[in-house]
Amino acid sequence: QGYNCEMEEPTTPVRQQHKFNVGRLQRYLTAKTLLSNNGTLTVRQYSAGQSNPTFLIQTPSNSYVLRKQPPGELLPGAHKVDREYRVQKALFSVGFPVPQPLLHCADIKVIGTEFYLMQHVKGRIFRDLRLPGVSPAERTALYVAAVEVLAKLHSLDLPSLNLEAYGRGPGYCRRQVSTWTKQYTAAAHRDIPAMNELSDWLMKNLPASDNEVTLVHGDYRLDNLIFHPTEARVIAVLDWELSTTGQPLADLAYFLMPHYWPASLSVISTMGIPTVGDLISIYCRCRGIPPALPQLNFYLALSVFKMAGIAQGIYARHLLGNASAPNAAQFGQCVEPLAKVALQLGQRPLTGPTKDRLFLQTAKGQAVLQQVKDFMRQYVLPAQKVSSKSCQEQRVCVCVQIKAREAGLWNLFLPAVSGLTQLDYAYIAEETGRCVFAPEVFNCQAPDTGNMEVLHMFGSEEQKKKWLEPLLRGEIRSCFCMTEPDVASSDATNMECSLHRDKDDYIINGKKWWSSGAGNPQCKVAIVMCRSGSWDVKIRHSQHSMILVPMDTAGVKLIRPLTVFGQDDAIHGGHFEVHFENVRVPASNIILGEGRGFEIAQGRLGPGRLHHCMRAVGLAELALELLCQRAATRHTFGKKLYQHEVIAHWIAECRLMIEQTRLLTLNAAHALDTLGSRAARKEIAMIKVAAGRMACKVVDIAIQVYGGAGVSGDVPLAQMYSYVRTLRIADGPDEVHLSSIANLELRDQLKKAQAKL
Repeated sequence: QGYNCEMEEPTTPVRQQHKFNVGRLQRYLTAKTLLSNNGTLTVRQYSAGQSNPTFLIQTPSNSYVLRKQPPGELLPGAHKVDREYRVQKALFSVGFPVPQPLLHCADIKVIGTEFYLMQHVKGRIFRDLRLPGVSPAERTALYVAAVEVLAKLHSLDLPSLNLEAYGRGPGYCRRQVSTWTKQYTAAAHRDIPAMNELSDWLMKNLPASDNEVTLVHGDYRLDNLIFHPTEARVIAVLDWELSTTGQPLADLAYFLMPHYWPASLSVISTMGIPTVGDLISIYCRCRGIPPALPQLNFYLALSVFKMAGIAQGIYARHLLGNASAPNAAQFGQCVEPLAKVALQLGQRPLTGPTKDRLFLQTAKGQAVLQQVKDFMRQYVLPAQKVSSKSCQEQRVCVCVQIKAREAGLWNLFLPAVSGLTQLDYAYIAEETGRCVFAPEVFNCQAPDTGNMEVLHMFGSEEQKKKWLEPLLRGEIRSCFCMTEPDVASSDATNMECSLHRDKDDYIINGKKWWSSGAGNPQCKVAIVMCRSGSWDVKIRHSQHSMILVPMDTAGVKLIRPLTVFGQDDAIHGGHFEVHFENVRVPASNIILGEGRGFEIAQGRLGPGRLHHCMRAVGLAELALELLCQRAATRHTFGKKLYQHEVIAHWIAECRLMIEQTRLLTLNAAHALDTLGSRAARKEIAMIKVAAGRMACKVVDIAIQVYGGAGVSGDVPLAQMYSYVRTLRIADGPDEVHLSSIANLELRDQLKKAQAKL
């Protein structure tokens, strides 16, 4: 029960049992230079808060919040305000939204108990979880912001916060059951059989694996968050008394718990509040983990058990006369009903996103994805903000690349080297799609990935030793020369660049363009597609070959770099026009053999297209994120942009398109892993069309919402559009793939029809 929202949390005069010597506090703060010698100080007590009494401290120039231990005898291990201060100080130092902690005082002579002081944060606090009076669109945004901050908390690196020893880590669930059983027993005013039964059930149903360790809040609720006064953004997370290190899913379940209350309570029932499935999906996407939460029942039951234990403790403090809130007496009636709800939650079947789903990563894939997300957050995304100039991006990329290699995040695209499946890497590729140079950081950039795959699958031992090994080490770069300026390259059989055998050599003559990376100083070798046979229509797909050409070979001429929409693309070493004039290379440079070019190309393009498509999904996610930020902060015609129905519908359409494309691409990755490149041709062709179209549309909508800024260099949307529009031509135009899809679909349908006869 409570008010919907307050810009200022209600305060009252300090309650009798919590009064302290204000003069001594004033002298203490003056000595700490937080108060001038002649400054006055007023103290009010916050109405909310059931554990550590909390006070608003005001001076003529500033406002602070003081948290102290309650007076009298305390339950063992409770009310550790020093821990609250420590964790807030660590979090504030890395930019996590918490009030700035200012000092901790362990000297009980000052106000009678231990306390700490923090800056006062002004914003909105919601007590009614239904958020009445807020528009449906903003309700959604507020809940999404809350779960995104929780995911951010669980993604923080404990060593960098110096909080490795803040808790006991693994085995969190067992400890929680034991701790709250002891807390309840110590505070119990009467025997409640449901609580005893619940404690036993939890101990017998502990998760099989409880080894994941992150920082956990312990009491993460919507009403422990302060939101920006006008934006759907969390500016402070409050009440860190129960924080520790342990299983993050316990935090998530605690936040989701109100969704599982009996319908009669109407705790969550208002239009616009996201479903459990939506919140889980957002949380898991932010953390880069599959949206399947094993044993969610257990975590929900544990959350309610903890709430029941807290309620019992509040009532016990009421009986002792040192409760922090005036309504503490009511909590004694809550314990038994809460225990019964928890038992029902623990034993009910849960449906929807909590069940196992298709397209799950392997355990190694999940671990590497989390490493990549952490690395991206720590090094790559901050580096992307340094400069949008190509040359500076290149220097930044090289510096970050060294760190990635040292971290073992290297050659992740190649299953034989990384130990990852194509499905594993698909999720990783999506993450790297959020930054233009991220693939290069992990040595997973095109066209080198495709060239390394060709050499790995089809290269001779000599070719692997000379070219593949240095490519895998990142010592050299390569390019792929296929498209030609003088023919319609959408039909690859049109290629005219010729290859002729001359004793122990091959001689190459012809023109190529859009040879990405050819201008990179580290580009040492090209894979060139050449016509080595006759124009006999019957053998059109057996007359081309692929051959390795060192870039310093006589007759290899870099003619010019091509621009993309009139702009340089030099971070990739440029897209060059390359001429081959009587280029002579050893016959041993032929890959697999003469006439095998299309066979090689099919093996090369499957995984490569998958990587491009998942990067496009990641890029689209970033574009939608930028779109929503703009829509939530700009006003037109008397309301925010997202409150205009057309833009709200754009946002919804973008989410639909992204989710559809992600599932289609993951399906293709699964087909590659289980069926092979040839059998997955239709799936690969479909994602090539779908991903380019989707990303193009999402970025285009984002540009429209940004207006003039969208086509400027102030935001990355113009560069993103250039990339995704080009994607609809690279590796074959959409129209060619649509024809292939149609042919393959007709074939499959005819097979089905014949099977029925």
